[in-house]
Amino acid sequence: MKPLLNTPADHSPNTQLSIDGQHVPIRSGELLIDVINLYAMTHDRKPVPQVCYLSQMGPIETCDTCMVKVNGELVRACGTRAVAGMVVETMGEAVDVAQREAFDRILQNHMLYCTVCDNNNQNCTIHNTTADLDVKHQSRPYTPKPYPQDHSNPFYRYDPDQCILCGRCVEACQNVQVNETLTIDWESDHPRVLWDGGEKIEGSSCVSCGHCVTVCPCNALMEKSMIGHAGYLTNLPTQVLDDMIDVVKAIEPPIGYGPILALSEVESEMRNARVKRTKTVCTYCGVGCSFDVWTRDRHILKIEPMHGPANGISTCIKGKFAWDFTNSDDRLTKPLLRQGDTFVEITWDEALDVIEKKFTQVKKDHGPDALGFIASSKCTNEESYLMQKLARQVVGTNNIDNCSRYCQTPASKGLQRTVGYGADSGSIADIEQAALVVIVGSNTSESHPVLATRIKRSHKHRGQRLIVADLRKHEMAERADIFIRPNPSTDEVWLSAVAKYILDHNLHAKEFISQWVNHFDEYAKSLEPFTLEFAEKTTGIPQATLITVANEIAAAKSVCILWAMGVTQHCGGSDTSTCIANLLLLTGNFMRTGTGAYPLRGHNNVQGASDFGSMPNVFSGYQHVDDPNVRAKFEADWGCTLPTTKGLDNHEMIEAIHQGKLRVLYIKGEDTITSDANANDVGEAFRQLEFFVVQDINFSETCRYADLVLPASPSLEKEGTYVSTERRIQRLYKALEPLGESKPDWEIIQLIANKLGGNWKYKHPSDVMDEVARLTPSLAGVTYERLEGYKSLQWPVAADGRDTPLCYTEKFPFPDGKARFFPLEYLPPSEEVNATYDLHLNNGRLLEHFEQGSMTYRSAGIKEITPRTFVEVSPELAAERGITSGRHVQLTSPYGRVRVQVLVTDRVEGKQLYMPMNSIEEPVNLLTSSHTDRATHTPAFKETSVSMTVLPEQGDNPLPRKNFRYGTRTPQSGVEVERKWARADYRIPGSSPSDKLVQIKSTTV
Repeated sequence: MKPLLNTPADHSPNTQLSIDGQHVPIRSGELLIDVINLYAMTHDRKPVPQVCYLSQMGPIETCDTCMVKVNGELVRACGTRAVAGMVVETMGEAVDVAQREAFDRILQNHMLYCTVCDNNNQNCTIHNTTADLDVKHQSRPYTPKPYPQDHSNPFYRYDPDQCILCGRCVEACQNVQVNETLTIDWESDHPRVLWDGGEKIEGSSCVSCGHCVTVCPCNALMEKSMIGHAGYLTNLPTQVLDDMIDVVKAIEPPIGYGPILALSEVESEMRNARVKRTKTVCTYCGVGCSFDVWTRDRHILKIEPMHGPANGISTCIKGKFAWDFTNSDDRLTKPLLRQGDTFVEITWDEALDVIEKKFTQVKKDHGPDALGFIASSKCTNEESYLMQKLARQVVGTNNIDNCSRYCQTPASKGLQRTVGYGADSGSIADIEQAALVVIVGSNTSESHPVLATRIKRSHKHRGQRLIVADLRKHEMAERADIFIRPNPSTDEVWLSAVAKYILDHNLHAKEFISQWVNHFDEYAKSLEPFTLEFAEKTTGIPQATLITVANEIAAAKSVCILWAMGVTQHCGGSDTSTCIANLLLLTGNFMRTGTGAYPLRGHNNVQGASDFGSMPNVFSGYQHVDDPNVRAKFEADWGCTLPTTKGLDNHEMIEAIHQGKLRVLYIKGEDTITSDANANDVGEAFRQLEFFVVQDINFSETCRYADLVLPASPSLEKEGTYVSTERRIQRLYKALEPLGESKPDWEIIQLIANKLGGNWKYKHPSDVMDEVARLTPSLAGVTYERLEGYKSLQWPVAADGRDTPLCYTEKFPFPDGKARFFPLEYLPPSEEVNATYDLHLNNGRLLEHFEQGSMTYRSAGIKEITPRTFVEVSPELAAERGITSGRHVQLTSPYGRVRVQVLVTDRVEGKQLYMPMNSIEEPVNLLTSSHTDRATHTPAFKETSVSMTVLPEQGDNPLPRKNFRYGTRTPQSGVEVERKWARADYRIPGSSPSDKLVQIKSTTV
């Protein structure tokens, strides 16, 4: 069974064995290589060579360099389980002969030209093992392979001549990323890595996640951004480099590898003076991946994941490769002031003077509630906190919100109604351990790709069951054990019908409910309308399927339910989220490992923006503004009198602008015009504003409506913290200086606050966090020291630093410690198809693009593989309308129209369309209405009906053939090393007398 990726293995000893004559405590059954590595580290011993083994993936058993003796027999340490009384020898002639023989075979496949290699960064496993084994010469000559280098992927290249066939990349692709693209053709005369069984990366199913590049132990797979940039001698013409490599080959026989490696080690040490490695947290989705970013001056060499608590070695295409926006030519670097229809550059002093004049005058004439503030889910927690403090303390209004209103607030509402905390009830570790995962309205493998890898791995190798409910047949639907396609806006119905069936058949968790949940009788009565007959008629799901789903959920030992915008962006988004929590309570799936509710947060800090108070009704930690005790605490600390009632949310602000009540708006890091629903209506509102400030890193579509544009800094240019979807707080560090006169958002907000008389004195984001901890019980123990490096905390965090990976282990956060069933009544969607608007338009993300593409379209590689948006049309609808991929169509709703190309695909069915959000020219929100969730005002993006007019223009397919969606995966259990062992030319190292010839007695240079 493959090891879990986010759950630390239990190494607590329960027996012992012998290593080189020493008794060593172990845990029976753990890998022997892990035992030996820990022993070597704690006893200052030289480690056993290990080229293919990487602890985060588990054993591969291809390289044979970790050969040791166990009870007198040579075995691979990575493929052997430790047991009591085992006698292990890591030294001695037989072991040494076997290890050197194994490594000599590796060198036959790899040319050591380290000094002129961009991968010579003191972390090349081949280079380091050559030095550790004190290799002077190799017995087998290097043998090139009859394949050219493959540069067809925009982000990385493969060099078969340098590939040692260790299979790390295959294991990572098959069983960590579980994209199942890479294999090795072991039966070939010249084995190599294959993509979908072929020799070219382009056009394969490779999603450019970067796993293979990250785990490659040499330079066979390398980021193109490294090539010619990392080394002192690598940015040379190809012929010069080839000549230098020829020199290395020529001098190796007479002088050995010692002097050559010594020179390369000097060169790699010199690189440390100009290559900076900085820990950061991904700026895209809410999974919370963290990694080191390598920079040379302002050039981003690569992203290196390894130690992140959420991701380990994992990344997606965006986190690994899509950082070009940081240095894009159109970065905002100076404040811009509108003059007529154009903008002119002004100084920061001038910009602050304008803000002071406008804010002060409007507040004087119309009161503080004539001003509104929108914070960003892309910015840090500290910046969110300061934005709401600016609104409340300095201006005097609770008109503060953030973009979680567009996506995740209904999920928070549903959980607050039932279990208390509006966030994930556990961790990614719980999701990967669950016996059953249910995904509702989430394209997890594209919207939260690294989290999806944990599900795919457990599903493939650990017996985890998977149920998916969605309108589209995306990757997780293809992999599901049960896939259901409910009619649009009917998730609440089938979830309630499943709950009713479980209750009617006495399958519910009676003891759990009796001890831990209130309002059971009211909830049971509310389920009466949700019969199987009603559910089938409403959702289109057969009764037999609903019964199967109900029985599977009831029988599972542990269940996690995941959901996202396919649930929340409906008029009943809060109710469906509540329904999910009700079902989990009914089946006892809280308070235990591997259980719980997981609303997957879409942006890097959409959770934190709300956690730290950028909402109209709460301060940081969800402390209510209408609670006099809470308010008194903040007033005492801030030295002011605070407004007493809830402010306006995003949706209400737009309405208030139309009504002439809201006259000034300050938006930080949010492209509202392409994010909010009914963009035409939002644009009209923006035009009515008396004064409009937009703060961003580039000139967004929203900036076009602004009176003043302020240049901010992206994540690589500042410090702070984010909160991921699993409530995990992590630090990011500054890798680059702010470009031009741009500034981190927290500095800009403080400048504005002080210009308005705030007298703030923050010198660093850590000062802000100290204040938050002082005022916020759920964050009381959060300090920068406790978050140093890759350390993290999951809130609630007690004052002594104890955090909460799994919530509700002792009680629920209500006065009596019990959760609450929340009865519901189903209400139909706000908008349904009709004779005029006869097609349902769904919308969402693509793996390679983020939101409207503000950041990802600035990545040339991503733009190359997915250059434009499109609308997915089912084969049956395409046949009915006589259209093919590439045809231009006009989509029209009551609110607007867009012109877009068709992509015919069976991912959608019937009269349902799907349009990605990656466009600012033809954004999908031109078509969406102003209808919102009844409880939170989240736009009902998913309740959109349109008509389609076929236009005469026929263009090329909007999705180029090089896009990974055309690939055909080649699933395997892994690298299939048994096929290597079956080759006629393979034998176990050290098993032949001739193997001893590899060992060369010499002195270390």
